[in-house]
Amino acid sequence: MDRRNFLKLFSAGTVATTATAAGLFAWRSREVPLCLALEDMSASVAEMRASIRYMSTPAPDAEKFLQAFAVGRNDFVVDNLPDTLQNYLHKMENFENFHVEDVFLDHQKYPLLVSVFKRLDRLQTLVGHGNFNVVSFDEMRRFSKHYISIGAFPKAELDFLEETFTDNVSRYGFCGEKVVTDLTNVVSNKDRLKVHGTGHFLFKGESHNLYKRVRKDLGSKIILTSGIRSIVKQTHLFLAKTIQTKGNLSRASRSLAPPGHSFHGIGDFDVGKVGFGARNFTVEFARTPEFRQLVDLGYADMRYPRDNLLGVRYEPWHIKVVSPIT
Repeated sequence: MDRRNFLKLFSAGTVATTATAAGLFAWRSREVPLCLALEDMSASVAEMRASIRYMSTPAPDAEKFLQAFAVGRNDFVVDNLPDTLQNYLHKMENFENFHVEDVFLDHQKYPLLVSVFKRLDRLQTLVGHGNFNVVSFDEMRRFSKHYISIGAFPKAELDFLEETFTDNVSRYGFCGEKVVTDLTNVVSNKDRLKVHGTGHFLFKGESHNLYKRVRKDLGSKIILTSGIRSIVKQTHLFLAKTIQTKGNLSRASRSLAPPGHSFHGIGDFDVGKVGFGARNFTVEFARTPEFRQLVDLGYADMRYPRDNLLGVRYEPWHIKVVSPIT
């Protein structure tokens, strides 16, 4: 199968060539350069007050924290928090720093980490950044076999990908749900559509309808910056962050959900201010008039609000569509 026929497998639309969220983690295939450093998103003490009551998805171990203080009290202050939670919030506030409890990838697996990432990067180059968002695991394997520019995944690399997907990520400090449990999960053509001018896909139905309402209310100043992410796409992002952090799995998972745990795989999406570039993925987005409009209009039901107990940084750009799994 040649590249032209391969691209016909995807929804109609021109593959975007502009930088998107994936651009934050763009790496060249022949080396491992430094990627764009995310800006510090430190929150002040005042901003941390009473944050737990805004949690939309309780972490599995939230009970021991919530029993220690009255969540809804107006006089709640950060100084009253238990030491364990203080330490946790400190790590979230300084999510890009090293912390003594951080868990690292076995150094013997680091060469596999790099080789797998490079192969995925070559696949992304072949199919385009937009189409790469919806490539399934089985498609990844097929195309790696058929295209010499990618090269077939050896067993050691496939085993590494499976271990990454099935790992107990709570040991990193990530407490979110696993929302896609099948490594070979497929987002079919009939369930998705490509959003014109973005290079991204959204699920048909609730996700697309919500995005259309956002665009109707805020106009062309707001844009989709990341939609559907397949297991392959989320793995590519997670491996990139793990490489950037020199194997620090905890630090990587504070920045983005490990494979299988991202709600982008089942409906959530990201938005940003047109012309704001990489700052759309920093706390600066929360200071824009566009974000304030999202809040005022009730669209900012955030998946990862400030000081959530899920082990993930604050993401004001992430729009929650799918309800937590119960």
